[in-house]
Amino acid sequence: MFREAASASDAVRAQLRARRAITAIGADLRRLAPRAVITCARGSSDHAATYAKYLIETRAGVLTASAAPSVSSVYGVAQDLRGCLFLAISQSGRSPDLLACVSAAKRAGATTLAVCNSPDSPLMAAADLRIELCAGAETSVAATKSYLASLAALLGMVAAWKEDAQLEEAVQALPGLMDDSWALDWSRALSVLEPAEHLYVIGRGLGLGAAQEAALKCKETCGLHAEAFSSAELRHGPFALLDREFPALLFAQPDATRAGVEALAAELARRGVPVLVAGADTPEARAAGAIALPSVDAGAEAVPILLVQSAYRLIAALALRRGFDPDRPAHLRKVTETV
Repeated sequence: MFREAASASDAVRAQLRARRAITAIGADLRRLAPRAVITCARGSSDHAATYAKYLIETRAGVLTASAAPSVSSVYGVAQDLRGCLFLAISQSGRSPDLLACVSAAKRAGATTLAVCNSPDSPLMAAADLRIELCAGAETSVAATKSYLASLAALLGMVAAWKEDAQLEEAVQALPGLMDDSWALDWSRALSVLEPAEHLYVIGRGLGLGAAQEAALKCKETCGLHAEAFSSAELRHGPFALLDREFPALLFAQPDATRAGVEALAAELARRGVPVLVAGADTPEARAAGAIALPSVDAGAEAVPILLVQSAYRLIAALALRRGFDPDRPAHLRKVTETV
């Protein structure tokens, strides 16, 4: 896990060498002009789909929603997806329910796009359009470099689709920024997380998928019960559980959501909640005892990628500190074949 997470920037470099293919996908999407985008994924790939939702809706202005695979794979219900883009994201491209959803989406009139790390997979063969993640073989059960490569591919796709020079610049800068993020020291968080039984990981907007991914990795590799919430949704009930024995890890990016995340960090710290915060300048929260984790300065669309890169290094170390082998999570296997 550690080695593969460290090498994620190389996958993005490989994508940049194959940039022409993603540029062509962008032209296809401009011709299609989809009325909506439907994402379909499981696990870490679904967290990438969360990022895709906010990225597409904020930069392309197109409604984006997550498909419920059981609607087609279990209930067998046909939907009207004419004029829609069906975006399937997968590391392996072999999960039966994902393949069933792609097949159903094509029958329902959608154009299907696969974002996948396995070029010879059934998913890539079934899709109308294809983006290869270029991450190479990933042997760790806990996906890391393929997740980060998914985010980079999605960022590159939207940049090409909208011919957005700012996003294109962000894509080109990503590998170096990812290397810088991997080198950051988040070890101050270990003393908070090693004894913890529960954790909330909190983000909002473009950063919500990063929070979801960090929470999943804490569960599967560290034996730490972690749940992800939007900073807004946290106040609808889950807020009540946080106390001195229940820490919170907050992610922020430099956009309209950051002020709210910073305010939440300060409020929780004043309540005595152990607070870790990355991606924000939180002097009020630090004054109340919050721990600020270092982050690389970048645009809002890139920061969630960089925060997860740093979080992976922390989580790999945390797993060992808690007595777990991050490369052999209990009861899990590499390809999960849900139906």
